[in-house]
Amino acid sequence: MIFIDEAVLHVQGGRGGNGCVAFRREKFVPKGGPSGGDGGHGGSVQLIGDEGLNTLYHLRNRRLYAAPRGRHGEGSNKTGRSGDDLLIPVPLGTEVFERGSGERLGELLTHGTRLTVAAGGRGGRGNARFKTATRQAPRHAQPGEAGEERQLQLELKLLADVGVVGLPNAGKSTLISVVSAAKPKIADYPFTTLVPQLGVVASGPEGEPFVIADLPGLIAGAAQGAGLGTQFLRHVERCRVLLHLVDLSGDAASAGADLEAVEAELAEFDRGLLERDRIVVGSKLDLRVEERGRELAAAADRRDLAYREISSATGEGVRELMLLLESRVREGQPA
Repeated sequence: MIFIDEAVLHVQGGRGGNGCVAFRREKFVPKGGPSGGDGGHGGSVQLIGDEGLNTLYHLRNRRLYAAPRGRHGEGSNKTGRSGDDLLIPVPLGTEVFERGSGERLGELLTHGTRLTVAAGGRGGRGNARFKTATRQAPRHAQPGEAGEERQLQLELKLLADVGVVGLPNAGKSTLISVVSAAKPKIADYPFTTLVPQLGVVASGPEGEPFVIADLPGLIAGAAQGAGLGTQFLRHVERCRVLLHLVDLSGDAASAGADLEAVEAELAEFDRGLLERDRIVVGSKLDLRVEERGRELAAAADRRDLAYREISSATGEGVRELMLLLESRVREGQPA
């Protein structure tokens, strides 16, 4: 599946139906009278949250979403049928803005939630509505009103309980593949993960499952556009727990610097991210460089953060880490 987390839509509510000009022509009814019915209301365009989607890819090829118009009124005081609402499914976590003004219209966070983004026009009144004691045969009716029309900017922020961040090749994708059914691309070169990957983790038969997200690697200067830039950092904003993954097999003297590089980019994007519940994890324990492990543990201790070491290749420490994450997600308290 191709991951797309932004989309531009042109939405248009349906036009209301026109009111009808008609007069009764019934046998044995003297003088008849106006009998034009009202026009139906136009349908509205609504976004609806769908937990089965995790990308805006399905919106890529269609720019105009127009709801059906209302039917015109008819004689015998028959009101025209209103247009059906047009429902556009979007993944949970989608924020909606009016393109141009930047006004935030809302967001969809739960399955089935609806957000009206273009209201349908009101139907016009038929001539029967205009009858008075002094004007008993009105020959005019109202036209239907046009529906709302606007350009929308949709931005997806994935709903994940745990966000895994770190430099390229820190072992994020391997961890996700080991603890969940997700199958991210894994290779020994930087930026093998080009889009976020989601996995569902169940730590045991009685454990509460939680969603973990593998976010593309950050490098120094990402906030200024280096590497993949801040393209996917918006997805970190909704994560309840951040997991900093640092490679224990690299250069012996740079573990703390690796951690600081990721923190700097997070702070550049949103300072509040560093106040989230965070865990520092040394990865590739089976290839651990002793000095690097000590430095990373000290760096976590200076920040008063929990520190763990794991090996996704051998499984060492992975289950214990998942139990810790489950506890943090469920209770929101340090373990």
